[in-house]
Amino acid sequence: MKKIVFLFLLISTTSFSQTVQELEAFGRLLNDAVFYCDRYITPASDAAIYQASSGWVTSPKKRKLGSVTFGFNNNIFFVPKADREFTLKNSDFTFFTLYDANWAPVSSANLPTALGGNQQINMVGNIGANQVFLQTSQGVNAEEVYYSHFNGSVALWYGTELILKYSPVTKLKSGNYQVYGYGIKHNIDQYFNYFKKNKINLSSLACFSNENLSFGFIPPVSNGIELGINEINGIVDTYQLQFNVSKEFKKFEIMVGIIANKSDIKYKFIGNVPSGQAIPYQDIFNEKIKDIYKTKTNYLGEVSCRYKINKVFLQSTFAFGKFVNSNFAVQYEF
Repeated sequence: MKKIVFLFLLISTTSFSQTVQELEAFGRLLNDAVFYCDRYITPASDAAIYQASSGWVTSPKKRKLGSVTFGFNNNIFFVPKADREFTLKNSDFTFFTLYDANWAPVSSANLPTALGGNQQINMVGNIGANQVFLQTSQGVNAEEVYYSHFNGSVALWYGTELILKYSPVTKLKSGNYQVYGYGIKHNIDQYFNYFKKNKINLSSLACFSNENLSFGFIPPVSNGIELGINEINGIVDTYQLQFNVSKEFKKFEIMVGIIANKSDIKYKFIGNVPSGQAIPYQDIFNEKIKDIYKTKTNYLGEVSCRYKINKVFLQSTFAFGKFVNSNFAVQYEF
């Protein structure tokens, strides 16, 4: 808050008269907007981690040096009902007052998260004589979220494999999603004759992925004031360790895995910033949103079935923990 007040005092020409009461009101606006943002975007950030966590390992088997696998994956994330909406109350706010779509005052409302539906309400507050009016955000309005990605791997020395994952930008209703990453897999059963004799394959994996998601946020209508928070961008860096074991049955390979990952989650507001704007509203909001940066640890289980047709493989994978995520892939081994 000291930094916010300092930024205001640096500016000689402002849209609001610089009184203590108005500075305090703007501080309350910041707190309320970021509180709402946290409730809205957090479920989508959690979902992004799960979407990026599974489907890394096609097989724990040791491959010949220089062999290459290329795959196309379709991912389906099942949105839990509990993560589609949240309850917002007037008592949660110090600046805003809630109104329904018909401008009737309400004491509380069930609102969509970024993974929820399209219902909206209005939030209104005042800074001096200036009214700040914000309309709440919509969600993706789907029970399942789909995205496609490509993965490839190349076998290196000593049973080690380099794995790459990339998805183009996936367009969602009211948002976008993209992921890329890389990892190193190492075969373990090569060191144990028992596992080799029984065609039991074991491997470990260390990987990194970056998940980038963005959603339309709350463009204001406020006497021409542009706050620059039209979009919220979530950037998630995930570091993952994984252990997989599989057993072959003729053309089938059944695989199970244990996944542990740690994710650093950051947010940034994006929006229109008029040139020559006296107060750097967007910069102030982006400083405040650091309050909801998070680090999360997740543990997941994974089961998979892979079927061989010459050099083509079909593979379905399910990851489960807090959420359930499925992946279906078509792969070709060179």
